Amino acid sequence: MPVASTSYYLLVDDRCIKAVSSITMAAPPARARADYDYLIKLLLIGDSGVGKSCLLLRFSDGSFTTSFITTIGIDFKIRTIELDAKRIKLQIWDTAGQERFRTITTAYYRGAMGILLVYDVTDESSFNNIRNWIRNIEQHASDNVNKVLVANKADMDESKRAVATSKGQALADEYGIKFFETSAKTNLNVEEVFFSIARDIKQRLADSDSKAEPNTIKINQQDQAAGAAENAPKSGCCG
Repeated sequence: MPVASTSYYLLVDDRCIKAVSSITMAAPPARARADYDYLIKLLLIGDSGVGKSCLLLRFSDGSFTTSFITTIGIDFKIRTIELDAKRIKLQIWDTAGQERFRTITTAYYRGAMGILLVYDVTDESSFNNIRNWIRNIEQHASDNVNKVLVANKADMDESKRAVATSKGQALADEYGIKFFETSAKTNLNVEEVFFSIARDIKQRLADSDSKAEPNTIKINQQDQAAGAAENAPKSGCCG
């Protein structure tokens, strides 16, 4: 399975922020579009320290480190996957969880097609804050954005667990979204969560394309019928 990773760091400097934004918002060159069927932009959000960067590193590079530094602003990686006989290019954004970066990271909500809400099963406050993150999504993201709830660090000993699986599932059910327990350390469900949201988004895009096609055909047929009526020979009543 081919993997391509690129990492960018956003420093708290206006010119740096604008430079990165202009790069990411630009459309890919036409020749690159032949390399994939769908380009899907995902966003990882959640409190600082819940393991968002570790999840991204595990999925994109297949590696894990315990000495990960706190994300400064925005970071992203790219991985191309095969899904249902389609080539999907995933552009995955990793956001800083600290409050001081909130105004920067919310600017990236609008372009996201899917959002992974991540909490730490050993940190109940990170779980309680999921509702705040969902409010941020409702304020800044597109209405049809796909969401999934991710309970990370599920490999931890039960004595350290602060959030039961049932509580995570209940919260996901409340919002009508999928729920996964993951571990970036042991690679538990990491592939599954990214593939799941990518598949749901691909299906949504495919459904949208299929709904648009009949309308286009219908309009063309109407135009042709109108043109034929205009060009038809006109006969007088007296012959």
